[in-house]
Amino acid sequence: MPTIRPISDLRNNSNEISEFCRTSREPVFITKNGVGDMVVLSIEMYEQQQARLDLYAKLSETETKTASDIDGTDFFEFAKKLRADLDGRV
Repeated sequence: MPTIRPISDLRNNSNEISEFCRTSREPVFITKNGVGDMVVLSIEMYEQQQARLDLYAKLSETETKTASDIDGTDFFEFAKKLRADLDGRV
């Protein structure tokens, strides 16, 4: 169940909200006039989330590049050529 607090709690109980975010590793949803306004989370969780987004972006880029690579080498062809090149030298 998400933790939802009014914006006045952010001003009046910021240390409590900060402690909650760090210990529970969960975000706190802040409302303004009964409507969602912002989310507060620990710096650790924020950095973890940013790292995850960066990883997803890199994976997506690699997947797109791999799918459009027309000159790619088939692994089995590469392995066969490597074995032939190494045959007798090892």
